[in-house]
Amino acid sequence: MITLVVVSLVPFIYAIYLSFHQAKFGRVRDFIWFDNYATLLSDERFWNSIGVAATFVFIAVPIEFMLGLVGALVLNQNVRGRSVLVPLLFMPTMMAPIVVGLLWKIMLAGSWGFFSYNVLERFNILTDTSIFASPDLALYALIFVDIWQWTPFMMLAFFAGLQALPLGPYRAAAVDGANPLQIFFHITLPMMTPLLAVIGLLRFIDAFKVFDTIYILTNGGPGTTTETPSILANKMTFEFWNIGEASALAVLVWIAFFAFCTIFYQVAKKRLNAF
Repeated sequence: MITLVVVSLVPFIYAIYLSFHQAKFGRVRDFIWFDNYATLLSDERFWNSIGVAATFVFIAVPIEFMLGLVGALVLNQNVRGRSVLVPLLFMPTMMAPIVVGLLWKIMLAGSWGFFSYNVLERFNILTDTSIFASPDLALYALIFVDIWQWTPFMMLAFFAGLQALPLGPYRAAAVDGANPLQIFFHITLPMMTPLLAVIGLLRFIDAFKVFDTIYILTNGGPGTTTETPSILANKMTFEFWNIGEASALAVLVWIAFFAFCTIFYQVAKKRLNAF
């Protein structure tokens, strides 16, 4: 609790304090009420970052969720060599984000990257530049990297949940002559709902605030096509030295997630019995 208060709560309270002040170039000046928030909410760059993050989340997370669930169901069928396969599948998730970023920067770099040279150039795709320099494809490349890194985590989390399910309902269903689809939708899915809800929520939050891989691969570019709120806040703080607005951005994102998580918790608790 002491660590959480010192590392998280105190800096956050100070960020709220800064968001109500004119804080630029390392100097905290006048109390300006909600001016930072008003300026931020009228800034197209802020709304662009929200749109980029929303696109990232609503494409990456559902794909990771579905692939993870399908993969977990396959692993749950006593696949040969599962004891070796599971640790190998977990390798992308175990990598530090900066390592993942550097790995894919090399794989997809210009005309000399391994994947760029052997695949993209063979089909005359982006022969003169890197995929991360393409305004149309850079964001989707980042989504692909995120799916590659986090699908194994979803898969193994769901696999652990499947392994923990009681066998009684399955035996009863087999006696009643239920087919695999009926068993999945009427037994497996309802019993897995609490785990699916929690993992889905955590992954949603984590994907929205992703910073490391985007910072390494594009740093929000080209232009602002891959600039998420985390990247924008970093630029506001360390490039523009507009600490007041950056603090306001952090507070707004926190308020949005607090509201979303509260609503999600109540809905999941009442309708899905997930908590």
